[in-house]
Amino acid sequence: MAGARDWVAGARPRTLPAAVVPVVVGSGVAFGYGHFSLWRAVAAMIVALALQVGVNYANDYSDGVRGADERRVGPVRLVAAGVAPPRQVRSAAIGCFAVACLAGFALAAVTSWWLILLGAVAVAAAWTYTGGRYPYGYRGFGEIAVFVFFGLAAVAGTAYVEMGALPWLAVAAALPVGLLACALLVINNLRDIPSDTMAGKRTLAVMLGDQHTRVLYTVCVIAPFAIAVAMAPARPLTLLALAGLPLALAPVRAVRAGAAGPALIGALGRTGRLQLAFGALLTIGLAVRF
Repeated sequence: MAGARDWVAGARPRTLPAAVVPVVVGSGVAFGYGHFSLWRAVAAMIVALALQVGVNYANDYSDGVRGADERRVGPVRLVAAGVAPPRQVRSAAIGCFAVACLAGFALAAVTSWWLILLGAVAVAAAWTYTGGRYPYGYRGFGEIAVFVFFGLAAVAGTAYVEMGALPWLAVAAALPVGLLACALLVINNLRDIPSDTMAGKRTLAVMLGDQHTRVLYTVCVIAPFAIAVAMAPARPLTLLALAGLPLALAPVRAVRAGAAGPALIGALGRTGRLQLAFGALLTIGLAVRF
């Protein structure tokens, strides 16, 4: 029987910045326009976190029953390691998706009902990343989905539910957030290239190969700083995000130097910390107008 620690580990806490940062940044955009709403921001955060944890459990379940996690190097997976039965992990994923849907329904009720359609698409994308008959995560589309849902949709959606409108700045701010979320997936898939190849998982990292994946990671980490500079004419304090650049050096160095296997787990954690710092600094820059 899996204990509390096992379930927390299965939720993969190091990936949670990908859910937190876009909501904070989207709220920063709304605050800068004078339309911040605390309860809507909290509801959006519940949606994002529930979806992130839900997709982690769903991936654990789907990869586990397919036998795709038998040789992976990363954190223990509940199903593959036999820590929890597949039906319990599947139920945990469904429960998380239900929480996300309830919070999303509350936001749609006071904003726009079309958000229900967006939520349904997000849940479907979360499940079919590695689940179903044709999982798109096995076909190299994972990074695109992460960029769309944990970048564009999450940042712009948060700003929209708080403002009732979608300013261009929300879309611009979504770009660096989406790229850093992609960096988390890229480094995770870089670590898993050997096991994914053996399991028949055609992730983008497997398709690109080791060296090109390392280049992609570097671009995903460095490009957000250039975008922050590009936003400075509209919000000069977005330049504060450049203060996070030193945090990018260690993981980029490790990846470019050829770190592999367990060594990439530490780089993944540092990438998550970079995303949190960048998101916090960018939020301040977006929230303050002068």
